[in-house]
Amino acid sequence: METQRKSSVDDGGGERGLLHTWRGYSCSVTPERLLLPRPVLQVALGTRHGVLLVEGGQVYSFGESPWKQSQVPEPEKPTLESALGGQRVVAIAAGSFHSGAVTEDGGVHMWGDNSSGQCGLSGLATVPNPTPVALMDSDASPPQTVPVLELACGEQHTLALSAQREVWAWGSGSQLGLNAAVFPVWKPQKVEHLAGRYVLQVACGASHSLALLRCLGPQDVQRPPVDKCRQCNQLLYTMTDKEDHVIISDGHYCPLGVELTEDEGLLEAPALAQGLKTSPSEPVLPSQTSTSMSSAPADGADSSTDSTHHQDSEKEKSATANGALPGSDHSALSKVKNSPYPDEQAVKDYLKKLSDNTQVEQTGKGTAGGLHTLLPSSAPGGTLNSLVASCASAVGERVASTYEALSLKKMMNFYLPSGAARPGGAVSAIVGDNTAERVRQEDSTQAKKSSSTGDIREEEAEGLRRRLSLPGLLSQVSPRLLRKAGRPRMRAVALTPLGGAVPEAQEVFPTLQTEVWSWGNCDHGQLGHGDTLARLQPQCIKSLNNKEVVRVAAGAHHSLALTAQSQVFSWGSNSCGQLGHMDSPSTVPRLAKMSEGIRVWDVSAGEKHTLLLADGDCIQPIIYYSGQQVKEGAEESQAKEPGQQDGGEEEEQRLGGGYTQQPVLLPFCMNLRYVSNVFAGGQRCVALSDRNVMGFIASLHELASAERKYYCKLCNVKTQIIRPLLELESLSSALGPVVLGLLQTLVGRFSLLCHLTGQHAASLTANLRRGRDVKSLLILDHTGVFIDAYHEYCSVLGNFQVMGGFQTLTKPSLDFFGKSPELLQKLSECSEENPAMSDLLMALFYLPTRHLHEYGRLLLKLATCFEVCSDDYQKLQDSCSKFEALSLQLKRKRKDADYTFHFWKSFPGKMTDSLRKPHRRLICESSNKALTLQNAGRFSVNWFILFTDALVHAQFSTHHVFPLATLWVEPIPEENTGIYGLKVITPEETFTLLASSPMEKAKWLRSINQAVDQALSGAGQDTASISSGSSQKLEPPTSRTASYTFYKDGRMKEATYDGRWLNGKPNGRGVLKWPDGRIYTGTFKNGLEDGFGEYVAPNKTLNKNDHYQGYWKDGKMHGLGTYRYASGEVYDGSFQDSMRHGHGMLRSGKLNTSSPSVFIGQWLQDKKTGYGVFDDITKGEKYMGMWQDHLRQGTGVVVTQFGLYYEGAFKDNKMMGSGILLSEDDTTYEGEFSDDWTLNGKGVLTMANGDYLEGSFSGEWGSGLKVAGSYFKPHLFDSDKDKARPVKLGRLCVCAEDKWQAVFDECWTQLGCEAPGRGENWKAWENIAVALTTSRRHIEDSPEMLSRSHSKTLESLEVIPQHVGPIHMERYNTIRLYLIKACDTPLHPLGRLVETLVAVYRMTYVGVGANRRLLPQAVKEIKSYLNRIFQIVRFLFPDLPEEGGLIPEPTTNPQDKKEPGSADAPLDSPKPCRVVSSSALLLPVLLPRLYPPLFTLYALDKEREDDVYWECVLRLNKQPDHALLAFLGVQQKFWPVSIPDSVPAPGEKPVLSSTKDTCFASAVETLQQISTTFTPSDKLQVIQLTFEEITQEVQSLLKQDFLWSMDDLFPVFLYVVLRARIRNLGSEVSLIEDLMDPCVQHGEHGIMFTTLKACYYQIQHEKIT
Repeated sequence: METQRKSSVDDGGGERGLLHTWRGYSCSVTPERLLLPRPVLQVALGTRHGVLLVEGGQVYSFGESPWKQSQVPEPEKPTLESALGGQRVVAIAAGSFHSGAVTEDGGVHMWGDNSSGQCGLSGLATVPNPTPVALMDSDASPPQTVPVLELACGEQHTLALSAQREVWAWGSGSQLGLNAAVFPVWKPQKVEHLAGRYVLQVACGASHSLALLRCLGPQDVQRPPVDKCRQCNQLLYTMTDKEDHVIISDGHYCPLGVELTEDEGLLEAPALAQGLKTSPSEPVLPSQTSTSMSSAPADGADSSTDSTHHQDSEKEKSATANGALPGSDHSALSKVKNSPYPDEQAVKDYLKKLSDNTQVEQTGKGTAGGLHTLLPSSAPGGTLNSLVASCASAVGERVASTYEALSLKKMMNFYLPSGAARPGGAVSAIVGDNTAERVRQEDSTQAKKSSSTGDIREEEAEGLRRRLSLPGLLSQVSPRLLRKAGRPRMRAVALTPLGGAVPEAQEVFPTLQTEVWSWGNCDHGQLGHGDTLARLQPQCIKSLNNKEVVRVAAGAHHSLALTAQSQVFSWGSNSCGQLGHMDSPSTVPRLAKMSEGIRVWDVSAGEKHTLLLADGDCIQPIIYYSGQQVKEGAEESQAKEPGQQDGGEEEEQRLGGGYTQQPVLLPFCMNLRYVSNVFAGGQRCVALSDRNVMGFIASLHELASAERKYYCKLCNVKTQIIRPLLELESLSSALGPVVLGLLQTLVGRFSLLCHLTGQHAASLTANLRRGRDVKSLLILDHTGVFIDAYHEYCSVLGNFQVMGGFQTLTKPSLDFFGKSPELLQKLSECSEENPAMSDLLMALFYLPTRHLHEYGRLLLKLATCFEVCSDDYQKLQDSCSKFEALSLQLKRKRKDADYTFHFWKSFPGKMTDSLRKPHRRLICESSNKALTLQNAGRFSVNWFILFTDALVHAQFSTHHVFPLATLWVEPIPEENTGIYGLKVITPEETFTLLASSPMEKAKWLRSINQAVDQALSGAGQDTASISSGSSQKLEPPTSRTASYTFYKDGRMKEATYDGRWLNGKPNGRGVLKWPDGRIYTGTFKNGLEDGFGEYVAPNKTLNKNDHYQGYWKDGKMHGLGTYRYASGEVYDGSFQDSMRHGHGMLRSGKLNTSSPSVFIGQWLQDKKTGYGVFDDITKGEKYMGMWQDHLRQGTGVVVTQFGLYYEGAFKDNKMMGSGILLSEDDTTYEGEFSDDWTLNGKGVLTMANGDYLEGSFSGEWGSGLKVAGSYFKPHLFDSDKDKARPVKLGRLCVCAEDKWQAVFDECWTQLGCEAPGRGENWKAWENIAVALTTSRRHIEDSPEMLSRSHSKTLESLEVIPQHVGPIHMERYNTIRLYLIKACDTPLHPLGRLVETLVAVYRMTYVGVGANRRLLPQAVKEIKSYLNRIFQIVRFLFPDLPEEGGLIPEPTTNPQDKKEPGSADAPLDSPKPCRVVSSSALLLPVLLPRLYPPLFTLYALDKEREDDVYWECVLRLNKQPDHALLAFLGVQQKFWPVSIPDSVPAPGEKPVLSSTKDTCFASAVETLQQISTTFTPSDKLQVIQLTFEEITQEVQSLLKQDFLWSMDDLFPVFLYVVLRARIRNLGSEVSLIEDLMDPCVQHGEHGIMFTTLKACYYQIQHEKIT
């Protein structure tokens, strides 16, 4: 960065890090400059020596260093510590007589006096040169070294802050905070007490230590609450539940004597336990009001929670009196002096001493129930009330609702006059009454709301910590008690960010929520706990909570804390005025007295003095000194051990006047130029300063100083104006719920902004103290954070203004600030003479917007210090312009708010209430008659008002609001009519507005369009207003997303639609909700449901929902869908006009309910009509036939689970008319029926053995028939005839072509044909492509439905294959592959068709439908499917020859003539060609899916024959090979050779007379594969391969070519078939026979098949001799 300066001078050493040193504060003092080769970065001072860190990481020492072996000739001249050569040091520290350095990699080096182990090296009294010291973390395995960030050194101890933000200590004394029994502690150890907390900084006094910690924020909530003692592992507190309260006992006694602090899950004082036992209390005194600091009782535990109750047991009493935490070691109390706790008397005296300093009256003792002073019970309200109160107070001030429940607000106001500062944020008053509370609960959209209005950041930060510190307490204590108190619990919402809008979580912005902890010796009160007792363990200084401490410093016996608000708190020894004030006691932190407008931003403390670096009136920093005046030559005597002075000496010194009463300005500081740090130590003072090169340093200082000033200003506004206002009694009644809610949101936003500013100021200050460069400016890297904060603040501010907030605030403000608003005038920087109160308030709240311009100015000033081409310049320039733009934009926002506010002031009253909304801004209105309604009545008044979110049409007494998001406006072309019209379209109305002139028309058109555009972009109020006259033509999109509630009568009345729109109509995806609970989610077209959608309709009677998921058209269910009825029925299929229409399946009931049944078939206008299959699962019947109006009507078939089979006529749902009935044993009845299974009329009854009865029958089948007729026994004499005359089935059932017509019709419709085959081929292909892409898009929304291979298939299908032109083999194959793919996905119309057919087929022939008598129908059905699908295929590929047509094969390369795959190619055909048939093309696709039910039917049909065959196979297979071959008559020459005496060739099995299963083994294996194939062509292929295997084996036997004759072949093949042992061979044979491609029957395959069939019959009839 240096190189980019415009200065030609190299500003290495001469310009930055100049070091000046002096002692004391008298006018004669002039600082001397120490010259060093490089800029100094850091200084650390001991009692008589100092250490310097310069750029480049080298370290120099000066002053007396007795630990060096050779004494330095000129002690005051800095000498280089050469032992650190080669190490880059990043931080240094100096104790009284020792020093330390931290290197870049986190290593620690120590040197100097080591008599107390403070250098961490054992066995050496002094360490002459810097020596490394390792911090080993022994908890880790293996132990690791811990890298360090910074060191702090005291007189006899050293502290290190590790990179994990934990504190390590070594040396001697209680100030280590270690649980050590023996000192010195040579080896660095972790301070366990602070483990797990985030430590920001450490500081060491001579014998005490300070640490600055980050408060526990929401990011720490994940830490499990500690409910066991870390040391001894016992429970810290136990609970006992009594009838009306909970007793929490926390009398845990830890033998190891470690105090447990709040973040370990303990109460800070046992107030809770005693409060619950309601003992009389001793009042605790409230805080001091004048100095805005809390004098904490006893141990500085938070004053509100530490009500010191008396308890029966002495031990407990004294423990609370001094505020020891409940886990502390009570046994230590007996020892008086070396114990950290005072005896009881000391505490009483101390309380008395304190009370002299307070200005708040104390209440008497015995108030009922023992509340503290701050919460006195107004009347003896019974123990319960006091219980709640003490419980609430003890658990912490955060339970605003508890206070609300106890209505303590009045008393709090009485005891805490508004001017009084809060005691550490202990009590937060409640705003308003329940109405305010209610508003707040409703309006939860505002992110950070408050119900407590104490300091908006402080209380709730504290509360949050308290909440974390009592893991389960609040929830376990208060709800019951609160319920008893009879008030509702309210949400208490924080007003401040804890990592909220401000990215504190990123750890980029410095945290302001901090705590100061102290431990060690306390002879002078330097621990700040209000007493002089030493502390062995770190303890939090309660009164500094919420003070936003950003830095701590320790002198020898005093301590300092610097806050973000540039104030200094000091405590400890004040023997020389080093605290900067003369108040006593000095054992608690108090503010140093600085004159007004002086803002301190760096502090340092020496032995008896304090240095402060501050902002004055000019940019250049000024230095203040407080403490002892150093006389020349008196140093030696002064430097004695400071603990030895007694009181007398102090008095003498005071009278002598050699010290300051309050900080004194050092006159020479202006000559030092721009001081960036001050250091103090021993009696020395050091300042580091920079020269102002190119104005850069000055600009940085100015930026930081401006931000600090601005932050103090905001804090003043918050504490002096906002908080008192919010606490006013009359506020809620004066403001009303809405404005009060807005005010609270506004205050919340103000706090956020204030907090962000504080963080920024702290980071700028840190930048000045450390790097002084542009790189680390947060405002550059996080400009967005600032801009958002201002945006949000101004939006809320505008809302407040529009609602007349400042006017309603006027009265309460006048009441409060009286007639003399000087304070307001001063803070709001208002220069008018006697301004109105509302204007003052407005100026006050608009203050932050003025600061934006300041940001812009200062960033620009910084930018000018750089070359224009540099990155830094660019960055600064960009940020600057962003702030300038924001400043303009917010000015416009303010103007809009003003304009709108004045409009409401003049607007007629009644409508104001309903139309005045906080976020609504006025754009323009037509009161000047600029806009009128076309065709309006003569006397009607039409007034149009355009807001940022709506167009309002106001008439006499009514008005209508049209939201802009659903408003479309278009100009009407004029065409010489002289009418300047605008057409306005809204979802339910369209009207025309007439403008008075073309100018007006253009203005309104532009205004409305811009407003609509902004309403849509959601920027509503944040963007430039229309009045700015921006002339760009903005056409908002006609298609947009918006929400709207319909109000006119009709189907949509009161329904709310949320989704896409097009020109006033819902169009695209959206959700429509009716008030009665119906919901449609899906696509819309032209205002109606259209496309895929889900619909839910509640069924009132069943108290469940109907649920539809599927396709819609014109607002009706149309196309495929699934409707789940509330009754449990599910319909899955086609809809038309919201009725079931087309093919569909209805499932009713689960298996155990009344009538589980499934219907699949055709529907017509919500009725079952046409062919359908009905499976009645309870009765065990299945009906396949025709329906009409839900009734079985026409022909049909019924099968039952008991094997009954009926086919015939049905009428009115009954078997009526002629029919055939067969029972399982083949008993048959043919004739008339009148009801289900009821015979009535003429008929013939045939028995299984062929006897039959002819006559008239009546009665139910199976329950005794009445018969009048003749009995015949036909085959009595000619026994040789076949016994039964088989009944011809299938005549009275629905023919295959008539089945499932609806399914095929749907497929044709999908292809765009009204009837099968009628339509355009190209149209069909287009429809296919569309169907695929839309389904694919629909599925891509829910990818889990789609496998990768599936989506690949889809992509390949979207390419339309060439479907016109002559067909040759290659084309035929592409068509075949295309069909296979198409049938693989249900998204393709063909695939959908196949899927449906498979479903209906299985539905028909599975379960009860697996009846052998259905086999012929099942086969016919498959053939019919093939024909009908083939018809569709030929429609898609019109040049495909019809069934049986030929395709010539390419003859170019005859060797490829017969591919192994084309099983159907006849081998001996004269010219090579392929016969086209539906079975060859489609069976491979269809049959595998239908195979299981079909094959089951075959197996059932052939059961008897197969059994005979199988028995035979099993018998014959017992024979060895030779015997079987001989038995079957296979010629000897085909037997495999057996040479018993010769050794068989390797790899061959010797064939002995006894072996089995070795002959023709390969052929047998091949034939067995017939069961694994599906289609007849594949099965025939297997048979052919078997023959080839046999031939090969025989040829290898005979060693020559060989032609079979049937006589030779048959026995061999028979042998193979027997050995193959195929269980259902009969079924396989029948299946091939039924479904074989007709063109194959006479070819080679045909002959082979005939052979197989012959074998099957042969085996059945084989007589085995």
